[in-house]
Order: sequence, then structure tokens, then C-alpha cells
Amino acid sequence: MTGWPDKPVIYEVNTAVWLTELAQAAGTPVTLGAVTDADWDAVTPSGVDAVWLMGVWERSPAGLELALGNAGLMESFREALPDLRACDIIGSPYCVHRYVADERFGGRSGLAAARAALAARGVRLILDYVPNHVAPDHPWVTEHPEFFIQGDESDLKSDPGSWLAVGGRVLAHGRDPYFPAWPDVVQLNAYAGPARAATAQTLSDISAQCDGIRCDMAMLMTNDIFGKTWGERAGQRPDEEFWPFVIAELRARHPDTVLIAEAYWDMEWTLQQQGFAFCYDKRLYDRILEVNPPDLRGHLQADLGYQSRLVRFLENHDEPRIAEKLPAELERAAAVTIATLPGATMWHEGQFEGRRVRPPVFVDRRPDEPLDQELAAWHRGLVSVVASHGVRTGAWQLLEAGGWPDNQSARNLIAWSWTPGDDAGPVRRHVIVVNLSQTPAQAQIPLPWPDLPGRRWRLLDPVSGADFTRDGAQLTDPGLYVDLQPGQFYLLEVR
Repeated sequence: MTGWPDKPVIYEVNTAVWLTELAQAAGTPVTLGAVTDADWDAVTPSGVDAVWLMGVWERSPAGLELALGNAGLMESFREALPDLRACDIIGSPYCVHRYVADERFGGRSGLAAARAALAARGVRLILDYVPNHVAPDHPWVTEHPEFFIQGDESDLKSDPGSWLAVGGRVLAHGRDPYFPAWPDVVQLNAYAGPARAATAQTLSDISAQCDGIRCDMAMLMTNDIFGKTWGERAGQRPDEEFWPFVIAELRARHPDTVLIAEAYWDMEWTLQQQGFAFCYDKRLYDRILEVNPPDLRGHLQADLGYQSRLVRFLENHDEPRIAEKLPAELERAAAVTIATLPGATMWHEGQFEGRRVRPPVFVDRRPDEPLDQELAAWHRGLVSVVASHGVRTGAWQLLEAGGWPDNQSARNLIAWSWTPGDDAGPVRRHVIVVNLSQTPAQAQIPLPWPDLPGRRWRLLDPVSGADFTRDGAQLTDPGLYVDLQPGQFYLLEVR
């Protein structure tokens, strides 16, 4: 297996929860090295290019102890898992003790077996890295205190929620500038040269075990945001940014590793320029949940080079389940949207089946829920069709949806096309139209291909089964007529 596709489809799996459920089904413990072929097949649906095994690293005993003493965290665990047991709580995967695959998941050999199983299916492996903080019992805390933001006893006394006495020193808890500190981790200093060098080495070690790395809260390490968060405590601001330094060191050893940034606060462009292949598209997610098609359309008018390096998603382990947030009638249209836009696409295990409970990352079990197998089959069919029909092939273009003086409902429709290049072989042109509003909408959408007039064209939707024929001149002017109810869509092959 060589290289990455330019529009990868990623499937996120909560490793701890997944292995717990496999063990329950098998009646015996299951590690990554013991996952059956059928279970690997289940998390590599047709059309998926990469699996993100979220949370494979050693979780911190010290972090677990701090979490167990936090009333707010414990309440959130019980809310998601009413029959919570002590053994369900295993600590946060983002409170990393060491970047070594946890023995409970099969250790380094189990992780290697997982990568091999995925590679045999033509699927790449993505793992996590947390640049902002580590666990209080991470070896660096005692071996390299210069890597951390340090305080003193007065800080601990005046703000005990933000500081921790550990290793004979007072260290800051990890945080971002807008929320209280995270109680189970300690803050690395992005300005410290030795910490940057250690980060580059850690990323290199991770890269040797996978094909891509998802970097948690990557924007926190940029000079501007880090300085805003920590001020004078961070010391002298470096001339060079954190990520270009670290990524240059990584590229010298692992030039093909794909880096994905979890990014918020409109920092996506900055992080793309600093070396990330892809960044989260939180704006798209927000616009979909706001049920605001005009704002969503405005977002899709951004430069195509920028959009092509965004990760489109409706769920991940940090966000609520989409079945809880979006009206049911809009869920499929939203899925068609993210599946057919430029850039990377990310799906979350359990999303296909309509799960509604998002388990906290601290636990290794989730509640039993009724699973919508028809919805799951539909999602798998969508992902497969987009790949097998070459939907996202060639040039992407946002289309105009025109209305009439007495009917402006067209503003609630969004449409785009894909035009394959001359070397695309049998791949056909595609038009996608979605109604992500809660009202019916009609529009005429001029299709962008000058060779349409003079012929009849068949428009076939391989997802919904719609199939009709139109005159080419009419498809160009006034355009394809559509009348869509809330949540309806077309994913049309133009033959």
C-alpha cells in the first residue's frame, strides 16, 4: 500500500469501548492482536481509507486517581452510563502516561498486528498525539521539568484548580484560554526548545507505528495562542512557530506520515500553512447543526485549495451524537453533504447505526441501545457508492440554485457538481443537491457543462434510486428543476 488518497475517508473507533464489546461477544478478553477478520471487516466498510484507533496509548494511573476525585467528571460518567461500575473507568486517553500501546489493548505487538490487518484491507492506521499536555506521572515530569509551565506555592494556594504539586515542583494543569484547567494533566511549554525537540522525537516514534497522526487541539501550540494563554510564564517567545519546527524534524524521518489537526477558532488556514495535511472543519459542522443553508453555502464559497484540506464530519468522540443534535429527517441529507464535498471525510463508529449516547472517553463501556440496522446499511451504501462511482473525482464546483420572484425557497438548497478529468475513464459527472432546511424548497440549477444541449441525458441517483431523463438544453438553461422536501437530496450521475 503506497501513498494516501487526496480525499481520504476516515472511520474513528473508540478502541477501549470496541474491544470491550468484542470481548463481551466472545466471552473472553480481546486485544488488538486477537481481533477477528470479521470484526476488522466491520470497521473497514467499503470506501473507507483509514481507521483512527482512538486512545491506544498507556493511560495514567495518576490521572485516573484525579478523575475519580472529580465530582463533575463522575457525574458525567453516570449520566452516560447509569449502571456505571468502578471497573468501567479506565482513565482518559488524553492523559497519556507514555506513548506506548497499552498492554490491556495488546501492547506494541497488538498495535502492529492491527496495522497489518488494516493494511491487508488497503486501509491506513491513524493514531493520536496530544501536544499540549501529559499525565502527572509521565516520565518527563521528573526527568525534564524544564518542559513544563512552572509555578510556585503561592500559585497553588491562590488557584489550586489550575496548579498541581508533583515531583517536588508546582506545575500548571493543561488548559486552553477559554475554559478552566483540565484537572488530570500538566501543561507542556510550547515555547521551550527542549520540549519542541522531545515532541519531534515522540511524533517520530508514533509515525513508525502508523500512517497518520491526529494532533489534539493543535492550535493551542501556535505562538499567538500559547502566548495569550500563558503570557510571561511561557518565557521568551521563539521566532519560529512550534509546528513548522516539529514537522520539519518529523519529515526528515517519516516524510509520508499524514498529520491531521483538531482545530477550532478559525485556525484551520494557519495550521494548514504550518504543515498539516488536513484540519477539522468545525464551521461546516456548526452550520449544519444550525440548520442554516445560506450560511452553509457561504462557507462552501471558500477557496478550493483551503477546502480540499479540511476534515468534514458530523460526529467524533468530542461531539454529541448527531442523532441527538439534528432532526431525524435531516440526518441523511447531512451525511450526503459531508460524503460528497472536497477534503477528507470522517465517520464515527456508532454513527451509522444511529447511536444517541456518546460515552465519555474515560470509560471502556457504553450502554446498550437499539441499533437502526436499516440506517446503518444506508450509510454503508452511501460511503461505498461515493467511492465505487468515483463521485469525488475531478473538479468540484458550487452551483447556483435559482428561484422565482414569488418563490425564494431556493435559498434553502445547496448544490455542487464534480467533473472528472479526461483521464478518469468511465467515471461520470455528478450533481448533488441537498435540502438541509426544515421547509420544502424548489429551484432551477443550471448545470455547468457546455456539451449538454442537443442530447437527452439520464440522471440516476444510485443512493435513493431516483432515475429520470432530461433534455440537455433545459439542464443548461433554465437548469435542472428540483422540488425537495426537508432532508431530501439528489446524488445524481449524469449519463
